Parts: sequence; structure tokens; C-alpha cells
Amino acid sequence: MPDTISAGPLAWGALLAFLAVMIVVDLRVGSAQRHMTIRTAAIWSGIWIGLAMAFGAGLWLFEGGGAGEAYFAGYTMEKALSLDNVFVFTLIFSALAVPRDEQPRVLLWGILIALVLRGILIVVGAEALEQYSWIAWPFAALLAWTGWRILRSGGSHDEGEKIVARVRKRFPRVEPAIAALLAVAAADVIFAVDSVPAILAVSNESYLVFASNAFAILGLRAMYFLLANAKERFHYLSHALGGILIFVGLKMTVSHWFHVSTYLSLAIIVAMLVAAIVFSQRRQAQQRQPQQQQGV
Repeated sequence: MPDTISAGPLAWGALLAFLAVMIVVDLRVGSAQRHMTIRTAAIWSGIWIGLAMAFGAGLWLFEGGGAGEAYFAGYTMEKALSLDNVFVFTLIFSALAVPRDEQPRVLLWGILIALVLRGILIVVGAEALEQYSWIAWPFAALLAWTGWRILRSGGSHDEGEKIVARVRKRFPRVEPAIAALLAVAAADVIFAVDSVPAILAVSNESYLVFASNAFAILGLRAMYFLLANAKERFHYLSHALGGILIFVGLKMTVSHWFHVSTYLSLAIIVAMLVAAIVFSQRRQAQQRQPQQQQGV
């Protein structure tokens, strides 16, 4: 089934207006609170996920299964990538000693920068793929190389450490919150370079790609306060993301000769993420057993 949809100015305007309203609501009564609680973070994470699911269901109902599958595949992948971003942001805030009360404001500006940057890259990238099909080759190579680099690093977030070191070197006297914003913005650029080609490998329909990106990253602030201290519970997440990037790179490469259905792509992405969570939980349980035995 095709994933093209008739997204004219009205559809774009409605999407952007809805996102703007939800951002304002979130800022006033949601994740903008200086003393974020786990309960509030969980509620707003659930709200953003629920909105994303409702939007996808509406696409499926009114635009067909192809559009719905492409959106959910893109959203699932972007949500997983944004979850990995949470752990990088944790490292940045910890390394720069950013007070917890300052973190929501830094995340707000970082996420808004990411949304604008990705919107531009998505429109430009989709148009470039439409006009020059050969661009798929360097995109595929970038995805495969990035995935291999993640797998080779064993899931470590050394990129975040490098970003912090550069910010400290170039701006040694700025306040921790400003330094963190610079580091988060730099990380957003790197994340966009990885994630935009990846989602364009799933679909080159700008409206679907932007919507899945927007819903995935706008709930990132609440997710940060919910999962910032849960890195070990998702130890193998980065490994799964590396595998996903390699898969979508291969998918983009063979698309000239063989069409991999969006349904199959979604199934493979979900299978990799589920496997990563299962093995991460098993690893954590195995690590707890010696500690429990010592305590007996």
C-alpha cells in the first residue's frame, strides 16, 4: 500500500497549530514544572504517547493502511532514538553540574531547536530524494556506518562526553545551564543527522516524517525525568538502535531492486527493540543475584 497522502496547506496548518497548542499546555501545566515529580513525568509521557497513537489511528482511518504503517514505523524508530537521547542528556547535565531546577528550561529550548532543525532537514531531504534518487546511496552509507559505530562502541555514549569536552574548551566561563544548552543543541545536530536519513528510509512523505518526529521528541522532556536514572534497565537499547540503523540503511540500498514493505520494516524494528528490553532486564536481574546472595 502506498504511503503518500494528500497533505496540503490546511493539513500542515492543522498539525502545526495542534502541536503549538499542546506545547503551550505542556508548558503551563505539564513538564515545565521546576520540581518535576515521577508521577507528573509519567502522566505527560503517557499523554504525548497517547496523542501520537491517536494521530496515527486517524491517519490509518482516513488515509489508508500504507500511511498509517509508515507513520507508526517512523514514530517507533524515532521514539527509540529519542530514548537514547535521554541518556546522552543525562550525561551532559551530570558532567556540567546543571541544577535539576534548571534542566526543564534547557530541555525546552533544546527540543524546540531540534524540532525546527529536523523540520528543515526533513523537507530538504525528502525533496532531494524526490529529485535526485542517487542521494539514497550516501544516506544509506551514513546509516550503516553510524549503526556499525554504535555496535562497535558497545552502546557507550562517548559522543556526549566529546560534546561536553568541546563546550568546556570553547566556552570555559559560561554558566552551567548555558553550557548545557550549547551541548544539547550540538547533540541535537548530531541526532538529526542520524535520525532524519533513517526515517526517510521508511517514508519520504514529508508530512508523515515530520509528524512522527514531532510527536516522538515533544514528549522528550517528560520522558527525561521519568527515565534519566534508568540507563542500566535499557543497557542493550543502543545495540538495538545500531542494528536498526544498519537495517534501514540496507533497506534504502536495496529499494532500487527489492521493495521491503513498511509492515515488515515496522515488525523488524519492534522486534529489535523488544529483544533489547528483554535482554537488558535479564542482564539487570543477573547482576542483582550476587548482591542479594551477599546480603543473605
